[in-house]
Amino acid sequence: AAELARIIRGHWLIENAVHYVRDVSYREDHSRIRTGNGPRVMATLRNIALGLLRIHHPGAPIAATLRHLGRTPDAVLTLLDSPSGHDISPSERTLQPDQQ
Repeated sequence: AAELARIIRGHWLIENAVHYVRDVSYREDHSRIRTGNGPRVMATLRNIALGLLRIHHPGAPIAATLRHLGRTPDAVLTLLDSPSGHDISPSERTLQPDQQ
């Protein structure tokens, strides 16, 4: 029973960490891309984007970070240009309360 509970918790951890965020932030369930490799390619791109956000803005809410990046294209270029979180200053990594 304990092993089954651990497996179920692991499933929901993935569901909450990845799928829910993709569904809410990117409205993945409403996507009209349904044929060929399109759905898999878009899911991969969304996962890459979420990974970059989590690396470069640890602890920041995903929705707030997406809104901030939507208003500041230069920040998106900086995010894409630095492969590790070490190239971005701490002030750029964490969103300030007025940016959320």
